[in-house]
Amino acid sequence: MRASDRAYRRLREEILDGALAPGTVLGEVEQSERLGVSRTPVREALSRLTADGLADQAQGRGTVVSSVSLGDVDLLFELRLPLEMQAARLAAQRGDPERFTALARRFAQAEDALSSAADAVPEDQEARYYDLAEELDDAVAQAVDNPYLTGMLRSLRVHLVRVRRLARDEPARLAESAREHRSVCTAIASGDPDTAGAAMLIHLRRSLAYITGRAASPADSPQT
Repeated sequence: MRASDRAYRRLREEILDGALAPGTVLGEVEQSERLGVSRTPVREALSRLTADGLADQAQGRGTVVSSVSLGDVDLLFELRLPLEMQAARLAAQRGDPERFTALARRFAQAEDALSSAADAVPEDQEARYYDLAEELDDAVAQAVDNPYLTGMLRSLRVHLVRVRRLARDEPARLAESAREHRSVCTAIASGDPDTAGAAMLIHLRRSLAYITGRAASPADSPQT
């Protein structure tokens, strides 16, 4: 893997994980020393992060981690709803039913595990669940086989990951999300595009309602 790719992946992960907070200055020299690569790969990585919307050019400060807010969620979902629903519909028409049936079983297992969590889901279990959700995204992307649609969704999901972390999903919501994802997988496996689109719409509307509710709660809304 090229040095610029390694630098990009490392910085991207740290931004999405929150290790690099909004407003953090991403100086070339500092990041070069920290990541153990020369300044040229870091410069290339910062350009890619800026193109992704994860970094901005701030006057007098250089490249900084871009801001994110729960208030952005309505704007993001205006795009997400039609794109995700169309992707689900196409996956139902073009995808491998067995693959989505297997994913449905794994989401059912995840729902059982998450339902048994008390006040908080262990970090490793939460990480495994989100990895499973990414597997579903990848399966849909491969089934759709439309680089324009999947490219737009991939860019959009980057920002949704950051918003989701701000909203801090509770165990009950994660269990509900697993159940909704299972329904999406089952609908796609059925080969019925209308059912798949409807299942995706239900999941997205419930996700939006949850995040909006968190944003409306002063006690839960972090400042960025």
